[in-house]
Amino acid sequence: MSEIRLSRRALLSSLVKGAPSRDGAKSWYAAAGDRATITEVGLTAASGTVRAATTASDVLVVVMLYGGFDGLTAVPALGDPHYASSRPTIAVPASEATRLDSMFGLHPALAPLLPWWSSRQLAIVDAVGIPYPTLSHFQAQKDLGLAAPGTSLMTGWMNRALGVLGETDALAAAQVGSSVLTQSLEGPKAVTTLWKVDDFSLVGERWASDLPAAIRSLYSSVDSPVSEVALDTLSACAELAPLQGVRYRPAHGAVYPSSDLGSSFQGLAELIRSGAGIRLAAVEYGDWDFHAGLGAPKGGAMAAMLGDLASSLAAFATDLGSSMERVTVVTLSEFGRRVIENGSGGTDHGHGNAMLVLGGGVNGGRVYGKWPGLAPADLVLDGNLAGTTDYRSVLAEILRYRCGVTDLGTVFPKFDPEPVGVVG
Repeated sequence: MSEIRLSRRALLSSLVKGAPSRDGAKSWYAAAGDRATITEVGLTAASGTVRAATTASDVLVVVMLYGGFDGLTAVPALGDPHYASSRPTIAVPASEATRLDSMFGLHPALAPLLPWWSSRQLAIVDAVGIPYPTLSHFQAQKDLGLAAPGTSLMTGWMNRALGVLGETDALAAAQVGSSVLTQSLEGPKAVTTLWKVDDFSLVGERWASDLPAAIRSLYSSVDSPVSEVALDTLSACAELAPLQGVRYRPAHGAVYPSSDLGSSFQGLAELIRSGAGIRLAAVEYGDWDFHAGLGAPKGGAMAAMLGDLASSLAAFATDLGSSMERVTVVTLSEFGRRVIENGSGGTDHGHGNAMLVLGGGVNGGRVYGKWPGLAPADLVLDGNLAGTTDYRSVLAEILRYRCGVTDLGTVFPKFDPEPVGVVG
């Protein structure tokens, strides 16, 4: 007879739908098809109410665009003489893009974001890259999340930032719309993961209403990681309880797209508007790996995804209204795409990319970064846009000036950020 070994942590986490996660452990599914069962946690005793954030510092929302986001399509370099000729069938025509300046335009599918560009709440940083380029999704995603080249650190930069901030709220860090932590959130500090606010609960509580009290009684006097997991889970459940079973109504006429991404941003807006103590959040939106069939600027496959991204971000910013003043959203991807299109109507793995920065304190209405050019002699890695701005410089600037992180050396070890100017 085979023997099945189940750790105490895995056993406890199997009781929880949407528990905070720790150390990057993978999800433990409590029931077949249940998308909201997470692993481990870390916080305080349950309060029973949603607490307001203790400071006015920004909430940083990182949107992970996994798969290799094509910044040259999203923000086409219309003024570069080599752009159109490098992409004879997939380049965004100048006549269809919105001109941002003499060099760059905006893909027509991103038009829902133009009001924030015009009001200088949206900025772009172009030619961004990781310090050690790689064309491997897995390695690049790992490097992007760890943000600690030259060290042996295996914790994510967002988790380290959470430690520097010293936050102890059960919802201080959250990943919304996914049950598996993104690399940047992995580490010893507690991170709550949830698909939807209403899905976050103890499995079995409706059959055993005294389950929370039993868990609290069992673990309150125990000094161990397991007790921390148990109490932190109860804390997160209690904080979210007042929001559950109540229909969320977006404010200011905001309409979210009926997509997974739209649902994720709506859930995040609900947390922020509720006064939850969230400081760091991550949302994932993958499948940007368009080796083939990228499509036309209007009606194409990538255009559809860009439209979903833009509509979700626009609804989120509209919904938050004045609360957006304390929120900064930034997009990240492991790498950009090759400059020259391939024979399948797509692009292969590249390097330099574009980041979108939206929200409070953003010096918007401008494209930042040093443009290296698309001439063959200017390309790197046998045909890719160079990365002239380290993505950590952008993040460091946001963390310092908007989130109040003073110890950037812990978040980004062995790195001296260069000024970008995108926030202030």
